Amino acid sequence: MLMRTDPFREIDRLAEQFFGTTSRPAVMHMDAYRDGDYFYAAFDLPGVDPESIDCTVQRNVLTVRAERRRPAGDKVELVAAERPMGVFSRQLFLGDTLDTDKLEAGYDNGVLTLRIPVAERAKPRRVTVSATGNGRKQINA
Repeated sequence: MLMRTDPFREIDRLAEQFFGTTSRPAVMHMDAYRDGDYFYAAFDLPGVDPESIDCTVQRNVLTVRAERRRPAGDKVELVAAERPMGVFSRQLFLGDTLDTDKLEAGYDNGVLTLRIPVAERAKPRRVTVSATGNGRKQINA
């Protein structure tokens, strides 16, 4: 049996996973952090039309979808095509400690920023301790 091999096949496969292809773009890059009583997630989406961005929350899963399209028209001649195009999607699993009903989203300079407040029940609270006369302590919350 004759087998055909391509020594660069594995390199091409790894490059497609890292950089994406036109049919399957690379994942959108993200930073996530907590600042005080808010959790932030910032997604890099340069060149994306804000109207194409779709954020949904179902139970504790946040899904962000966006689409970047190439310029189209009768007189448009594509000279170079290096930027990934198509639909980008990312899912985050959010903890129960976040209040997704009050999620806010903003898009500025190619960055989609989500701000999710920490739920009241997850914030630290002070518990008062009172002592009774019999030496036993009673805790009031």
